[in-house]
Amino acid sequence: MKQSLQLKLGQQLTMTPQLQQAIRLLQLSTLELQTEIQEALETNPMLEVVEEGGEATEGEERTAAEKAVEASTETQDSTERDLDRQAEEIPNDLPVDSDWEDTYDSYTPPSRNQETEGGDYEQPASQGESLQEHLQWQLNLTPFNETDRTIATAILDAIDEDGYFSGSCEDIQQSLSGETEIELDEVEAVLARVQDFDPPGVAARDLRECMLLQLRYFDPETPWLSEAQSLIGEHFEALAKREYPAIMRRMHLQEDELQAVIRLVQGLNPRPGGQISSTPAEYIVPDVFVKKVKGQWRVELNPDIAPKIAINSLYANMAKGGAGKDTAFLKNSLQEARWFLKSLRSRNETLLKVATRIVERQRGFLEYGEEAMKPMVMHDIAEEVEMHESTISRVTTKKYMHTPRGIFELKYFFSSHVGTASGGECSATAIRAILKKLIAAENPAKPLSDNKLAQLLKEQGINVARRTVAKYREAMAIAPSNERKRLV
Repeated sequence: MKQSLQLKLGQQLTMTPQLQQAIRLLQLSTLELQTEIQEALETNPMLEVVEEGGEATEGEERTAAEKAVEASTETQDSTERDLDRQAEEIPNDLPVDSDWEDTYDSYTPPSRNQETEGGDYEQPASQGESLQEHLQWQLNLTPFNETDRTIATAILDAIDEDGYFSGSCEDIQQSLSGETEIELDEVEAVLARVQDFDPPGVAARDLRECMLLQLRYFDPETPWLSEAQSLIGEHFEALAKREYPAIMRRMHLQEDELQAVIRLVQGLNPRPGGQISSTPAEYIVPDVFVKKVKGQWRVELNPDIAPKIAINSLYANMAKGGAGKDTAFLKNSLQEARWFLKSLRSRNETLLKVATRIVERQRGFLEYGEEAMKPMVMHDIAEEVEMHESTISRVTTKKYMHTPRGIFELKYFFSSHVGTASGGECSATAIRAILKKLIAAENPAKPLSDNKLAQLLKEQGINVARRTVAKYREAMAIAPSNERKRLV
């Protein structure tokens, strides 16, 4: 074979570890970011938490030790210059391309403006007693013989988090038959005793039994109590199907009387176990605050989502001299610390930039609510901030915005559009809000069908098919018209 030499010219984008780190930090949620920062503090001796009043902000004068380190770390400066050249070759799709040449010796979370500062947030409640612990405590206080206590323990093990007995008496009998001879009626008798435990309705085998157990605790003089027990005990299936005329005929009740009975039933708890839960409430920490100040909507980052961290000046000073392994380790740690601080700063700048553009486009929502939401896709924001859509996707995932109308994920503000009769556009979010408003105002005795809802939207100039209305309704977890029919 004849040997030949070929020369090819091409471009190739190489993702350095530092740029990969910046992208990874950008897509982390608040909780994940806090974990990442804590891990960096534990593994990198150059990083330290700066207490309140400490020197950390970029504009403040640096210590003499830090200046000496900057003058002596030629290797680190050379590395950053190489990194600058790589950043120049990368389009503005990445969150670290604009100011990577800056040197950060600290990272300070953004301070909240005094004019827009809100009140303190409620602290999460401590973890409480679980349903199983609550039931076990009552079991220990109840006089049972040894066999009955074994049966009761097996029953408690089969109670789910909603408070229902998910097993069966036959299963309990069969599982315990190898230890001792147990009759089925013994298991049923112990179950009846467990059903007297708190909360009312616990250990029921189905919703019907759960409601009947709760009604036993009402004062006998409660109005319509006997009718409620009859409605649940004898006409439960008809009630589930909303066959109100048939129920009134069978129970010899007028419509207003049946309404009173149903109101009593609606006061019962279908999930008694939910009253006692060991799962602590989950709190969303907003990444961005939006508030109207002097007629203008202002966007600010939450300064409390990350600690104020900086380069440890003592260790940085130790890294300026020598050529041993320890010095090399310190220099490498210093370089990694600065990359980490830059990535954090870049993450904040990108998040603030994107959030600001979102607020500018969705002022109508902030002023008037969901019905004024404009259609917007990620490509719209990507063009304005000169970034790639993938970057916008990362920065809006698991990031939350605190507004006067509530806390929303940044992705909430993006929605597709539907054409209007006038040739304009209406966002899917606005259509869902209109549908919700129409359904809330409907006659409960004659709910609006999907066809009727589509017709009402068309009258407002919004061209939406019936199947689209059904899709939006199902997305909002709203039942079809036949299941929304009610008397009260």
